[in-house]
Amino acid sequence: MVQFEVRTPDSHPAVATAHRRLDPVVRRLRGLGIVLLVTAVAVPLGRLVPLVGGPVFGILLGVIAGSVIPALRSDVWRPGYDFASKTLLQLSIVVLGTGLSLQQVARVGVSSLPVMLGTLALALGGAWVFGRLLGVRGDTQTLIGVGTAICGGSAIAAATAAIGAKRSSVAYALATIFTFNIVAVLTFPPLGHLLGLSSEAFGLWAGTAVNDTSSVVAAGYAYSQAAGDQAIVVKLTRSLTLIPIVLTLAALKIRRENRAARALDAVGEGSYKGATASIRQPLPWRKLVPLFLIGFVAAAGLRSAGAVPESWLPTLTVIGTCLITAALAAIGLSLRPRELRDAGPRPLLLGAILWALVAVGSLVLQSFS
Repeated sequence: MVQFEVRTPDSHPAVATAHRRLDPVVRRLRGLGIVLLVTAVAVPLGRLVPLVGGPVFGILLGVIAGSVIPALRSDVWRPGYDFASKTLLQLSIVVLGTGLSLQQVARVGVSSLPVMLGTLALALGGAWVFGRLLGVRGDTQTLIGVGTAICGGSAIAAATAAIGAKRSSVAYALATIFTFNIVAVLTFPPLGHLLGLSSEAFGLWAGTAVNDTSSVVAAGYAYSQAAGDQAIVVKLTRSLTLIPIVLTLAALKIRRENRAARALDAVGEGSYKGATASIRQPLPWRKLVPLFLIGFVAAAGLRSAGAVPESWLPTLTVIGTCLITAALAAIGLSLRPRELRDAGPRPLLLGAILWALVAVGSLVLQSFS
């Protein structure tokens, strides 16, 4: 008996293969579409309320949208959220690198470096000490420390891209930075006048003790024009410390992975050793030095060399803000409120301690310089 096989166009091997390749792309685009919708609302809101900023609105609206419409947290959208929270996040750091100029660093002068480096050490050291005392460990401890030490949301984004931090840790760190940005903008100018700080001294204080650039600008220019100008230069110089910090975080992550591999080898045989052999191999440079960090340095180098015209900077700033807002919106969309409830109030307390430590430390260090 002769049997005939009936094939539909979709059952052809070539077509089926094409569908399999297209399916991940389609699923990624679905989630990315949701992310872009949230971003389209968050960016204008950030421009209307610059003290809050688009990135904070992005993660906030993402969390709200996911809570109001639980279906948005379905795995159907996950590939798009993952793409935005990783790839777009890394790309945003590269674009934001065009806002830094090495010439600006030189103009700050050697006199401000002790205060800058001192507050950096206070924030990172304080995160390690008080994080242990409060029981805030891991990604949350790292992100709050880096965000307070360097440049708020941008530093959190760069550190997240380097260590692959959990969504809940990113949300807590951003909430902490946002809270104390507002406190700083409202309290620093009157405190500066009460203490009789010169414009230069206040600019150095704001540039080292306030986190996000928008808040540094708000606090600095609320004090005086000269204080605002000084604060911006100090803030941009402080942002360059992202480079060694991210390199260190990447190296520590690799070291932990290797230590975990050795621990598995110590308790198991055969399959364990086979599974961990690749981790213990010498690591290529691209794993130690993330590509986005190379792009960040290259972008700053191009700006310093004059290859990035001043007229491009406003557009590049908008692009960078949109990218980082999209990445944080994706994190918000995929975040489960339970993850935040489980952490409790301790991360916010850690942020408060670090903020106070850096604010007081900056003034003390200035008195000795």
